[in-house]
Amino acid sequence: MSTNLVIVESPAKAKTIKKYLGKDYEVMASYGHVRDLLPKEGAVDPANDFAMKYQTIEKNQKHIDAIAKAMRKADALYLATDPDREGEAISWHICEYLKQKKLLKDKAVHRVVFHEITKRAIQEAMEHPRGLAEDLVNAQQARRALDYLVGFNLSPLLWKKIRRGLSAGRVQSPALRMIVEREQEIEKFQPQEYWTIEADLKKERSTQFSGKLTQFQGDKLTQFSIDNERQAHSTEQTLSQAANGQLKVIKVDKRKRKRNPAPPFITSTLQQEASRKLGFTAQRTMRTAQQLYEGIDTGSGAIGLITYMRTDSVNLAQEALDEMRAFIEQRYGKDNLPDSPNIYKTKSKNAQEAHEAIRPTSVATEPGAIKQHLSKDQFKLYELIWKRTVACQMIHATINTMAVDLAAGSEDNLFRANGSSIHTPGFIAVYQEDVDDAKASDDEKMLPPLEEGDEIKLLQIRTEQHFTEPPPRFSEASLVKTLEEHGIGRPSTYASIISTLQAREYVNLEKKRFRPTDVGRIVNKFLTEYFSQYVDYEFTAKLEDELDAISRGEEDWLPLLSSFWSPFKHQIDETEANVSRQDVTHEAMDEDCPKCGKPLSIRLGRRGRFIGCTGFPECDYTRSLDEDAESAAEPEVVEGRSCPKCGSELIIRTGRYGKFIGCSAYPDCKHIEPLEKPKDTGVECPECKQGSMVSRKSRYGKLFYSCSRYPDCKYAVWNEPIAEPCPNCDWPILTLKTTKRRGTEKVCPQKECGYSEPVESDQDEAS
Repeated sequence: MSTNLVIVESPAKAKTIKKYLGKDYEVMASYGHVRDLLPKEGAVDPANDFAMKYQTIEKNQKHIDAIAKAMRKADALYLATDPDREGEAISWHICEYLKQKKLLKDKAVHRVVFHEITKRAIQEAMEHPRGLAEDLVNAQQARRALDYLVGFNLSPLLWKKIRRGLSAGRVQSPALRMIVEREQEIEKFQPQEYWTIEADLKKERSTQFSGKLTQFQGDKLTQFSIDNERQAHSTEQTLSQAANGQLKVIKVDKRKRKRNPAPPFITSTLQQEASRKLGFTAQRTMRTAQQLYEGIDTGSGAIGLITYMRTDSVNLAQEALDEMRAFIEQRYGKDNLPDSPNIYKTKSKNAQEAHEAIRPTSVATEPGAIKQHLSKDQFKLYELIWKRTVACQMIHATINTMAVDLAAGSEDNLFRANGSSIHTPGFIAVYQEDVDDAKASDDEKMLPPLEEGDEIKLLQIRTEQHFTEPPPRFSEASLVKTLEEHGIGRPSTYASIISTLQAREYVNLEKKRFRPTDVGRIVNKFLTEYFSQYVDYEFTAKLEDELDAISRGEEDWLPLLSSFWSPFKHQIDETEANVSRQDVTHEAMDEDCPKCGKPLSIRLGRRGRFIGCTGFPECDYTRSLDEDAESAAEPEVVEGRSCPKCGSELIIRTGRYGKFIGCSAYPDCKHIEPLEKPKDTGVECPECKQGSMVSRKSRYGKLFYSCSRYPDCKYAVWNEPIAEPCPNCDWPILTLKTTKRRGTEKVCPQKECGYSEPVESDQDEAS
């Protein structure tokens, strides 16, 4: 039996590490956290120095029992969980559990930390163990206590004042505020018209290029100098007459500029680039990075391919730098290698230089060489990390830029043409960083050789109308970037913040952009009005800094909890006593009910916000938020059709489940039909073989597929049918099912069959 017991967090990691340690070591996995706070009131006791009551996590009970059993026979315990405060806390909890079982008496307990899972890193860590870092444990306990105190006190208040099932979080609530405030900016935005004037030009046999008007009749133009069509056309006619078919080059400004490579990845930048370049969600990125870190079998046993993926540091180990520089010189030539390593400055105040950026454990392990051993996601992410890391140690790119001023008739009328070309590609040969919401730049265009005095043929002068645009909604990448800029959250929390907002249905992701739901708006309104301090960006960032200070041993955790708890609890009690549900869920309107004359208000219902009478239940007047009083009073008539039952007009009505078509003779005639015609999938109904499968919506808005002959045939499935027979049971169709965990699969709709087969989804192909 092994005399040394090593504990890690995942079985994949355990398998990789076992290979490097030999027969004297037993490596076991805790499967993440083994204990958590009791899920009920009183788990954190502010009256008793914030004493915390823990219990074993039920799903991991068998794993901690197995660890305890192995510990009875072991002489020493090595705690090798992740190298951050979360990992430190897991080690502490395991240690506390084993102490309670009296299994650590007279036995050595070591904490080992490594940032990559390679033979060298593991053996070095085992040779230099340390004790548990109490400061890191305290910081994690303080964070967990704060999250508990906020959640267990604010969430019940949301149930009372808005609706049951809602929750608030110390970090998720400021993130929700960001999304709601951005939406409010978009709604308030008033587009402003402006015009640009461009000249299409051609020099002899060269390719066509264009220039933009920058000066007219001696006046420099600003964005809104030309703001209407009449002015634009007048300017265009004046310029056309003055130019007389050609423009003259009066100034050529040629320069060289440097573009430096981006620093190596940290957690936030990895999530941002994986979102932009690969279409990955933050969760998908972190899940895949975890797999690459814990170990992949590339033909000679499992090996960690990247360093630890939760980091704020852009530091690179000297031996990694030496290996990269040797690789770059051999692969890309000495000309692409700077005289000394490129050093990047870490922005995060709490980043520890002992930690590294996210990099390949060996740059010699090229993506193409191991592609056959990786899943699609693993290969895409590893290639992204590998390229970024190599590029960060290459020379800068040198760009030739050219700015040319061309006169139309006289130097009072100037057009500017910009262009660029790559003089020395440098790092660009390997990798370029993407930018959120980037727009095409004139600098990216190529220009023909131009010299002062050249006369260039004018093909035409064009006027183009534009309108200013509102700020874009947040994508996952831009939300993570903004959270990071405000100092809200930490590397390990970005993915969970985003997933929590979606799970609570506070936001929806539409076309990869976040839009707040009606419930999300109301929750944010409640929190910003009554708990403004706790969704304040600066307050949240300051609290994160104080938690970081605890982890560095600069502050004590109990005073922090005490200073937070007292005013927070006072605000909870005040709000519970003095704020009614109506104060939160009703928004006054300057409009009276057309039915009874009482004021109308915007209210929150089961299906979102709507306009209703304050005289309810005596007055039942309602209309949707996007309807005005006139359109609500006069329902829209369906042109060219009449009720198939009684011949009356058909009208569009609004019910509790949305809009539908109904008979105008209601309640005498109760004919109704969906507003949208069912979409035919073209797949034959497998049950009656007479109808075809069409898409419909349930009363709750969920899409399903059923036979077009309903109600004569009642066959229906939730997932999209495809015209392929099941290879397992010969049922005539399969369906396409997509889940977060398993991706897209072909499945047999017959439950007793159970056939499933993974398929490639569009998202998997995104790059």
